[in-house]
Amino acid sequence: MTARPAPCLDPASTAALGAVVGELHRRLRRATARHANRIPLPEAQVELLLLVRAHPDVSVKDAACRLHAAPNTVSTLVRDLVAAGLLHRECAPADRRTARLRLTDAARARIADHEQHRAALLGAAVSRLSPEARAAVVAATPYLTRLADLLDP
Repeated sequence: MTARPAPCLDPASTAALGAVVGELHRRLRRATARHANRIPLPEAQVELLLLVRAHPDVSVKDAACRLHAAPNTVSTLVRDLVAAGLLHRECAPADRRTARLRLTDAARARIADHEQHRAALLGAAVSRLSPEARAAVVAATPYLTRLADLLDP
């Protein structure tokens, strides 16, 4: 059995950090959807689209493994995204049982539009902070990225 390192934060601070990161994500997602004037996609669909963007031609099975989801759940997401015109699902030439996934041009445009609106909204909010707070937020970014990486197995 391996020893776990002692937590650096007390339980209340850890809970507060988790809560504020979650709330920032939810508020930014809702504000971006309002700003872009469109209904947001369900979070699971967004995760799949971002995975396919990072790994073009990923199989449904591999996508399920990477998302830690059941293959039938990912198949349902794929079906819905194909119907919405956001995902291409094609059988692999070598094995017709294996489906490969790629983003459509509409999906790439939607993701780019979303990222542009999100950056504008976040930039506007950060600009309303004091110079010291802005510097602290910018300085924390690499550490928050590392923290997120540590949460993935």
